[in-house]
This record gives sequence, structure tokens and C-alpha cells, in this order.
Amino acid sequence: MTSPGPAASDALAAMRREESSRLLAALVSRFGDLELAEDAAQDALTAALETWPRTGVPHTPLAWLMTTATRKAIDQLRREKALTERLARLRVEQERRPPPPPSVSPADPDDIPDERLELFFACCHPTLGIQEQIALTLRYLAGLTTVEIAQAFLVPVPTMQQRLVRAKERMRVTRIPVRVPEAADLPRRLPAVLAVIYVVYTEGYAATEGARHLRTELTSEAIRLGRIVHRLMPGQSEVAGLLALMLLTEARAPARSGPDGMPIPLSQQDRCRWDRLLVDEGLALARTAAAGGPGRYSVQAAIAALHAEAQDVDSTDWAQIVVLYDILLNLSPGPVVRVARAVALGHRDGPHAGMVALDALASDPTLREHHPFHEARAVTLELLGRSEDARLAWARAFELSRNEAERSYLIRRWWEA
Repeated sequence: MTSPGPAASDALAAMRREESSRLLAALVSRFGDLELAEDAAQDALTAALETWPRTGVPHTPLAWLMTTATRKAIDQLRREKALTERLARLRVEQERRPPPPPSVSPADPDDIPDERLELFFACCHPTLGIQEQIALTLRYLAGLTTVEIAQAFLVPVPTMQQRLVRAKERMRVTRIPVRVPEAADLPRRLPAVLAVIYVVYTEGYAATEGARHLRTELTSEAIRLGRIVHRLMPGQSEVAGLLALMLLTEARAPARSGPDGMPIPLSQQDRCRWDRLLVDEGLALARTAAAGGPGRYSVQAAIAALHAEAQDVDSTDWAQIVVLYDILLNLSPGPVVRVARAVALGHRDGPHAGMVALDALASDPTLREHHPFHEARAVTLELLGRSEDARLAWARAFELSRNEAERSYLIRRWWEA
């Protein structure tokens, strides 16, 4: 044990941030019940919060939590007087499982424990609706809060809470197996898996809440998951497209925030600070994805590639980007894509054309509560010299944002408008 004190709370915070999904996945694999595993994991974390400040942090904290959570789960089963029946069923299910594949080197940065990958595909089982699949994986593998998931889906928090409850109940009632699917089953799981990874990356790229604009633990997790799926399905163009999109976007990370933590818009980023290794890898994957024909992620990767290849905003091929957004609207229509197209149109045809396109979206109830829409309006209004209208748009964006770094940026832009 280490000495008790502040190290205990620091270690527990790190466990919650980095290892909670490993703990949960291992418990689900052992007990075959997501709700039971969730309760046991929470009980173990609570026990650690009470015990570690007094006794010190164990040398293997995850093992301590796993042991404690297992005991908690068995205690709960005993209270339900169902231990014998449940354990017998679990033993049968374990015997039916295929042997695990040979493990890769521990040095492989893309490796995650088998149990976590099994839980990933269980959460994306076709028995569940796609929205349920995404919500479950975000909650239990990426560790996002219900508030963060609701923001990612642009739905009210109570709606997302109900969705998670229904999804967990469906998993329990239908006894969805917790295992990596056979190769023949992978394609039909793919859309949900990619959607999950994409939303995880998006939340890390622009955090909904908190002090930081970027959540690198989420972007790293999404890229790691993307690499794993790409390794499983190397011939799928959409898998390559999503991975390309994330890498090309992640390449900008060193230039996306200043020393004060506030975001830096694309037009003001120092492109010399972009990660060229990620750019090169992303461009190669984007070309591979494009060869497979247009898809939701391959088209977005093509857009990101045009940004990555340009020397600056003015030299970007905005005409081609508008065309690609038109294709994307046919593949994946939605208000956020329409906003991005309107911004690109403003770059291609001038701010007046961009403003007309943005004004045409102003009646959408979703966008009225979506702060990036108001940011786009504010920037375009400034270019048109409409300072007072721009200030109102900046103020509305500020009201809607819940991220501290972003709010600091927005209030500064309001002040400067």
C-alpha cells in the first residue's frame, strides 16, 4: 500500500477516468448482467472512496476494485436467493464461449482487454435500436455522463435517461451475449459501432462541459477503437473513412487551443503546428476510403483532407467542399451538416450567400439550441459589418454553451465585436 492521503482521491479519480470501463466490462463478462455489473462497480468505487484514504492506495488498484466488486455482486445475488441458479447458468455460458484469440504484445497501444471489446459489440447488438446501441456504449465504454450523451444527440437529458433505462432492460430481457461476433456478423454491427466511435470522438474534440475545450482521453479512446475496428475489417471503406476523419481532425489538436485553454478557430490556427504524421496517415486512409465510393464517413474524410492539404483558409478548395457537403446531405441529412454547408458556401460565394443560407436554417428548433449555429451566424455577421447583430449572436452562443473554456472564448468575441 502507498501512504494514505490525497493520493487516494487522485488514484480514484484516475480509475474513474481511465479504468472504469475495464472494470465494468470484466464484471459483465463474469456475471452476464450489465445492471448487476454497474451496481457492483459503483459499490466497489464507493468502498475505495471510504477505504483508500485510510489504508493507502493498493499497488494494483484495478485488481482491488475487481475483487471488491465481485464480492459485492455475489452478495447481491445471495440476497436475491438466486446464486446457485445464476452461477450455474454463467458456467454453461462460459463453457460455450470460443477460446480467446492469442493476445497481442502488451506494448501495442491499440490493444484493449478482450472483455471490453466483447462489451462493445454487446452494446451494439442488432436486437437493440441504433440509438440505444450508441447510448449504451457511450455510457459504459467511453464513460460519458448522461448529460454529455444527451448533448451529443441534441436531446433533453430526461429523454436520454429513459433511453438508457430501456436499453439496459432490453439487454437483460433478451440475454444479449457478451462476446465478439463471428466474422459473418460483423458487417451488420458496423453502422452502430462507427456511430459510437464518431460521437465519442466528437465529444472529445469539443467537450460539452468542464474546464477544458479538448478531452484528449476521449479522442484517444475513439481513435484506439477506430484502429481496432479497422484491423478487424480492413476492407470496409467506411471504417477507413472514419479513422481518416479522426486522424485528420486530431492532427490539428496542437493548434486548436491557446496557452489559456481557449479554442482557436481554424482560420487562426498555426498550421505548422499540425501533426504531419497524423495528416499523412489520414490522407492515405482518406484515399483508400474514397476508392470504395461515397459514404457518410468517407465523404467527411474527403472534406477533412481538403482542409489538411490547404496552406490556409483562403487557398482551401471551398468549391469542392460545398459539392462534398451536397453529397453528404444526401447520405446523412441533418441540421448540423446544413450549418457546415452554409459556412462553406459563405467561403465560396461570399458572406452574404453564407448569411442567406444560415438564415434559412434559423427556424429549425434543434439549431436554435445549438451554440455552434449561433457562432457561425456571429462570424458571418461580423464579415458583413453588422456588429450589433453579431454581438447578439455571440451572446446567444455564450448562453447555450456549458464548457468553461469555450464560454471564455465566446465572451471575448462578444466583447470584441
